[in-house]
Amino acid sequence: MAEKFHFQPTPLTRLRKHYDVIVIGSGAAGMTAAIQAHELGLKPVILEKMDKLGGNTNRASSGMNAAETNVQLQHHVVDSYQEFYDETLKGGGGKNNTELLKYFSEHAALAIDWLADHNIILDELTITGGMSKMRTHRPHSLAAIGGFLVTELLKQVQKARIPLFAGLKVTELTTDDAGKVTGVRATTGKQSGPLTADAVVLAAGGFGANQEMLTKYRPDLKGMNTTNQPGATGDGIKLAEALGAKLVDMDQVQVHPTVQQDTPHAYLIGEAVRGEGAILVNKHGDRFVNELDTRKNVTAAIDGLKENGAYLIFDQGIRDRAKAVEFYDSIGLVHTGKSLDDLAGQLGFDAAALKKAVADWNTAVADQNDAAFNRTTGMERDISTAPFFAIHIAPAVHYTMGGIAINHKTEVLNDDGKAIKGLYAAGEIVGGLHGNNRIGGNSIAETVIFGRQAGEQVFNYINQK
Repeated sequence: MAEKFHFQPTPLTRLRKHYDVIVIGSGAAGMTAAIQAHELGLKPVILEKMDKLGGNTNRASSGMNAAETNVQLQHHVVDSYQEFYDETLKGGGGKNNTELLKYFSEHAALAIDWLADHNIILDELTITGGMSKMRTHRPHSLAAIGGFLVTELLKQVQKARIPLFAGLKVTELTTDDAGKVTGVRATTGKQSGPLTADAVVLAAGGFGANQEMLTKYRPDLKGMNTTNQPGATGDGIKLAEALGAKLVDMDQVQVHPTVQQDTPHAYLIGEAVRGEGAILVNKHGDRFVNELDTRKNVTAAIDGLKENGAYLIFDQGIRDRAKAVEFYDSIGLVHTGKSLDDLAGQLGFDAAALKKAVADWNTAVADQNDAAFNRTTGMERDISTAPFFAIHIAPAVHYTMGGIAINHKTEVLNDDGKAIKGLYAAGEIVGGLHGNNRIGGNSIAETVIFGRQAGEQVFNYINQK
């Protein structure tokens, strides 16, 4: 068995006063930006306010979307940038920033290759809601993408000897008289001071764990549970706003339909479970929705039941294809029945209704025709191999589509649409790419695509000064 990797953040005693580029945030966007900048010959540093590294990336489970990849061809999936673009635009209600979306859809395959060049191999495929093709890339082990990616990127950070400081919070972006960013002020809680840099990359994530900000922009979500890690409080957005950065789509907050919330901590049940063939049923045991419609529509259908959620139903065959279920089971989130009758008895379903829902689904899979709900994807597996499983889910705040305005070069823009010199942003902190609904698998893709771009553009900026 492989030895467990353990990353040790850089001791604060080794903090220097100047770096070529300061990257704020240790999620996939921040680490990718720092690695890319380092490989171009710059000296970056990563600052993380939390003790735990990886940010919200750790919570991602399904995979990383990309079109026209070699991996897809190996799986006999012929895809196109245009289809990827069109389906993301449709999924976002046509409200996506098309400049960002064009760059995103045309650079995702290159991001898969870049990861592979760093021995981060995503050679398996699944599908998420709102997509017509298998374009969600994930590791061969079928492990949840987030933890896998954080671990593998940390290995690259360690190998490159990029300093990464934890427990160091940035409180201010500093500028010169011309408004050009010159660095940051940061604090450990005990000591604080300035750090200078030629450029700063904001990769500090969204605000899904900040009840005050959520309530400000979306009063209807007040008090709703969140899948976000505690550090997702929008600090980076506020830092940029203080410099006059434009904010976009701040009221666009995604609620994820399948979150287990019967424990003190909310656990996202990734879309891959449905992508591999799971169905949703109500308290009676009836199926009620196309499970792989967009997150917005599936959430609305669950809310419409007025039953405090719904249940994911799947079998051993699907479980074998969605390895995250092993973790969900280990912490007590999965109900197991040796038969559908047994499962129905445990959960108070009408056994005949549940058996009919499963039988109808199995027929739909056999015929590749879901006449009841017009589902067309994630129909490779039926639900016929005992034991059978159920997970109780309900919608929860998951992702903030709004954030800082950037152009495709990741330059942060002010209200006039002009770039703030020396300031770049990537990842969930950015607004506009996803429109009014993010497609599953696009957030991880965004972090790597625009993280790389930030590293490249910082290099250009510093070298043309």
